[in-house]
Amino acid sequence: MTAKPIIALDFSTYEEAKIFLAGFDEKLYVKIGMELYMQSGPAIIDVIKAYGHDVFLDLKLHDIPTTVERTMSVLGKLNVDMVNVHASGGFEMMKRAAAAFRKENADGKIIAVTQLTSMDERTMQREQQTPLSLTDSVLHYAELAYKAGLDGVVSSPLESRLIHNEISEHFLTVTPGIRLPDNNNDDQVRVVTPDKAKLLGSDYIVVGRPITQSSNPAEAYKEIKHLWEGV
Repeated sequence: MTAKPIIALDFSTYEEAKIFLAGFDEKLYVKIGMELYMQSGPAIIDVIKAYGHDVFLDLKLHDIPTTVERTMSVLGKLNVDMVNVHASGGFEMMKRAAAAFRKENADGKIIAVTQLTSMDERTMQREQQTPLSLTDSVLHYAELAYKAGLDGVVSSPLESRLIHNEISEHFLTVTPGIRLPDNNNDDQVRVVTPDKAKLLGSDYIVVGRPITQSSNPAEAYKEIKHLWEGV
C-alpha cells in the first residue's frame, strides 16, 4: 500500500494549522516542524492525533549522544509516528537515539537526515569541506544510519533508487523537495514532481508550500495524491 503524502504544516501557530486542517475531510499524515513545535509545544501532537492524523515530528536532533538519547526517550512518549535526527551526528548518536525512542514507541519510525534538499553539490563541498560528491555523501550517511539500526533516511528523491539498491530495499526513503510542474522551487534545489518521486523509488513524499500556500489546499493535496498514487 502506498503511503499517504506527508503534508508539512509550515505554520507559526496551532490556530493557523487548525484552520488549515479543517479544510480536509480525510485522515492525513502531517509533519510538525521546529517552528510549530517550538510555538505550540508537545500538546499540539495530542490534539492532532485526536483528529486521527499521523504525525511526523521533524526536529532533526543533532547533539552529543547522551543528550539525543534522553530527548528521544521523551519524544517516544508523545505517540508520534515518525521522528528524525541528523546523520552527521554520528553512528553512536543514531544508535542510542533509536534504542531510546523504540523503548517508548515500538511502532514509530526513526529516520536520519542525510543532506538537506536545499544543498547542492558545489555548496556542500565548499561549506562542509568534503571531497565526496553529493550522491556519495548521501549514500555514506544512509549506510551509517542503516548500520545504526534506523528505519530510513530523509533524502532527495534523486537518491532513493540508489539507497534501495546499495543498502536495502526495505530501508525507507522519506523525500521532501516535491513540487508540481508549475510551482516555484522556493529554497529547494533538488526537486521533482510526485509521480517522478514514485518512479525514483521514494517510500514517502513530504509536501509543504504547494499545498499549504495553495488557494485551495484540499484540491492541491488531491492532485499531488493522485500523481503519487497513480504511478
